[in-house]
Parts: sequence; structure tokens; C-alpha cells
Amino acid sequence: MFTRLIIEKLERWSSRGNKNKPLVLRGARQVGKTTLVKIFSDSYDQYIYLNLDIENNRRLFEIHKDVKSLFEAVCLQTKKTPVKGNTLLFIDEIQSSPEAVAMLRYFYEELPWLDVIAAGSMLETLIGKRISFPVGRVEYLPVRPCSFPEFLLATGEQRSYELLQTVPVPDFVQEHLIQQFRLFAIMGGMPEIVEKYREEQSLAGLGSVYDGLIVSYLDDIEKYAKSQTMIEIIRHTISHSFDAAGSHITFSGFGNSNYKNREIGEAFRTLEKAFLFQLIYPFTGTRMPVTPNLRRSSKLQLVDTGLVNYMAGIQSELYNSADLNDTYRGRIAEHITGQELLCLSESVLFKLNYWTRPEYASSAEVDFIWPYREFLVPIEVKSGTAGKLRSLHQFINRAPHGYAVRVYSGKFNIISTRTVSGKPYKLMNLPFYLVNKLHEYLNLLIQDKY
Repeated sequence: MFTRLIIEKLERWSSRGNKNKPLVLRGARQVGKTTLVKIFSDSYDQYIYLNLDIENNRRLFEIHKDVKSLFEAVCLQTKKTPVKGNTLLFIDEIQSSPEAVAMLRYFYEELPWLDVIAAGSMLETLIGKRISFPVGRVEYLPVRPCSFPEFLLATGEQRSYELLQTVPVPDFVQEHLIQQFRLFAIMGGMPEIVEKYREEQSLAGLGSVYDGLIVSYLDDIEKYAKSQTMIEIIRHTISHSFDAAGSHITFSGFGNSNYKNREIGEAFRTLEKAFLFQLIYPFTGTRMPVTPNLRRSSKLQLVDTGLVNYMAGIQSELYNSADLNDTYRGRIAEHITGQELLCLSESVLFKLNYWTRPEYASSAEVDFIWPYREFLVPIEVKSGTAGKLRSLHQFINRAPHGYAVRVYSGKFNIISTRTVSGKPYKLMNLPFYLVNKLHEYLNLLIQDKY
């Protein structure tokens, strides 16, 4: 179901010829890493697939310590030709074999003509300190749920996708894109969900797929956890995370439990490593570099907004709402914006941050801050007029620049305005459907070409 956008990233990697380092795909389970590589493999003369959850595949790496003899054995077992050529080797579930992880560097050093992709959903979680990844010998690429442009392509909205590439987007298509984004925000971007919707053109039959995805995450808990107690804590954390998505959380007693700060904190960090959650911490400055304050309250971002909507039982409310900010106290609007922002980064280390004033008693808060060129740009997800953006004004008053973004359900425009205290600044009102094109529109804002 994957669109050409994610395939293009793999094509850029493979186009380097013999300079390719093995590529490790990172992402939560069920985001389609295996399917992605299978589709990409059509561009190769020969495709070799290994799943290291299968014992006879895993044993190859335990027996053969020399990469050349290993490749001969792999070809023998998979009935492939062990010759130089346009060949892709995909090592799936690589976290099941410390030996396979260690061998990645030797593919790069001794078989540079062979393209190697590996995937694992819980590498840090399962590997712990038993394995050291070959530093400088591998590359990483995050695989996340579909972004809105990918959603358009996957659901047959080719013309809408093409018009989305025009900067600024034409007026006549904006209302249609608003409607399409609402649909995307309701169902989310999990590949299996989007594929079923594409086939049936109905939201009504998606419940069993959502149930299956959530059950699969709960069933994987034993792979995440170090003990039976931690299994129970992680299961509790997952089950109660949907209600907490997009809001500030406290570790101690999370989900009305008796679990302590340390226990819930370990569960959240484990699930972060599995790419199921991201904890968004605040930054109190207005200049780069961003150094988040880990002592302050974090906000919770889950892997996919569609799962949140389904578990919260608010899909019907969203479908009938004219403004995402009017639903679930605005948390879905903020959550889907965070999901789209994450899709803009190709780094597995990238973290979202929000802004708050340094004073602990202050309630001022800007939903996201985004590094672009030399600027740290505030992003507020909010309906209403520019004069009501009080927290954003406080950021601008402290910032060395005068650029800000308000994400909302209206149409695109840029206005010149002032903060409450009188500082002039340019406010870009960006519709939700353009968040994935943020960089192009920030360039428009900062270059004053609108």
C-alpha cells in the first residue's frame, strides 16, 4: 500500500552504488516495514528475504562468522545465485540475532556491491547492552504511519496530491483538501487501515482492524518487558495511553494506578524505544540549540491518531465536526499536527518539543517549536483570531525574530500583526492539510514572497 514518497527515500539510498551502507529501518510494528521493502525489491534483479524469527534463518548467522561464507550459505538456503549483481538482501526481525547485527559492518566492508536492508521494531529494547551497532557502518531511516500526502496517493486522490505540491495551494482546491484531511485525521495513517478504506470506501468496517492492531501491541508486551511485573505495567500503560494522548502526563499513578514514578517511567521509555510513544518535553528558550527540560511535565504523542480516535470513541464526533479544534478539547488537532511534523524528519533521533516560559508558575505554553534555518519558529494549533494567541505572543516578544505559525481548519494566508505588547510579527495561518509542507511555506513566510 505504500506510496512512492517512502519508496523515493529508499531509491535515494540505493542510487549511491557501491557506497551504500546497510540501511536499518526503524518504526513501530504494523507500520509496514516488510511490505515496503517487498515493493522496493521490484527494482532489483534478485531479492533475498530472511526473517530472523525463523530458527533456520537465524542459525545462519550463528554458524558462519565470515560474511562471504555467510552469503554463500544464505544463497544456498534461499535458492538464490551468489554472484555480484543487482541484489537486495533484506534481514527482517534483526533484533532476534545479536550475530546478525554485528555482521552488518562486514557486509559494508567486504560486500559493498550488495544492498542490505534490515528491520526491527524494538532494537534498543530487546538488544539492551548485548549488542553494539557498528558505528559509522550503517544508516537509519524511520518508517512511520502514512503522512497526509501519502494518504492522498494511497486513496486515489492523485490530482489532489499534485495540487498540494503547488505553493501556495490554489484557492479552488482548499475546501476539498480540508475535507480530505478531516478524513485522514479520523482514520489515521496505519497502512492496514488505509488499505482497507481504499478497498471498501467506508469507515464503518475498520473497527476489527483497529482492534487487531491494538491487540498485536498488547501481545508483544513480553518482548518489551524484563519481568512479569513489567509486563503488567506496560500493558496498563498502553491501555491507558489513548485517554492521555495529546495531554500532559504524570508518571506516578498514571491511569489511576498505584504504580510509582520509576515503574511508569521505565514503561514509557521502553515504549518510546519501540516507537509506539513519544514523550514531548518543553523548552524555555527562543534560540537554538533546543535543550528540553526533562524535569518538567511531558505531553504524550502516540504512534497514530486513528488509534486514539478509535479507542476514545470519537470518530463519529470528528466526522460531524467542522473544526478539529472543537473535538476532544482540541487534543486531536494537536496530536495529528504532531504526527505530521514527525513525518518531516528522516532522523530516528528526532524529538518534538513544546515551549513554555522559564517561570514554573507560568501557564504560557506554545504547542510546538520547529527549527528552520537559523530560526526557532513557534507553532500554535488553535482556532480564533490572532489577538487570542497570548502564549505565542509571549514567545515572539522574547524571540530574535518575528515569525510564527498558527495551524487551524481555515484557509492559508499570511498576515502582518502585532503582539499584545506591540512587537510586529508575521503570522502564517496554515491549514492542517499543509503541515506536511511546512518547510516550503516557512520559506514563503521568511522570504516574504507571499
